Amino acid sequence: MSDKTFEKARDYAFLLLKFRLRSENELALRLKNKKYPPEVITRVVSFLKERDFLNDKEFARAWVASRAKKPFGARRLRQELGIKGVDKDIVEAELKLMAQDYPEGEIVPRLARIKFEKLHHIEPLQAKRRIYEYLLRRGFSVDAIRCALEGL
Repeated sequence: MSDKTFEKARDYAFLLLKFRLRSENELALRLKNKKYPPEVITRVVSFLKERDFLNDKEFARAWVASRAKKPFGARRLRQELGIKGVDKDIVEAELKLMAQDYPEGEIVPRLARIKFEKLHHIEPLQAKRRIYEYLLRRGFSVDAIRCALEGL
């Protein structure tokens, strides 16, 4: 393995990290897609982890914070972070932290009302079904969705 290959892979990794944080797995996959050898990928990932440029815990925290603003529910965030290759323990810890400051009981009814007002032209039962599916896709719990729909 040449130092030149390592430097090119490292520079590419820095370029990716310049745009947004990445998980270890996500970065390794991007390097793999660029056809870097596995030993170079391992070396680059280790290099970035040692210098704290790559940290799955920080990545998960930032991801949860940004996606909760959209807003998305815990189920969707868990799925997205799983796809990004973040360890389940890290994901669960970050979601537990999010739940402390994330009033799902207020957010879901507000989203349901907004969506219901946009669907005023269709039958109420069909509108509620569409709202249920919309909120489910956003990753909110079935219980929170049912409570919100009862209030419509």
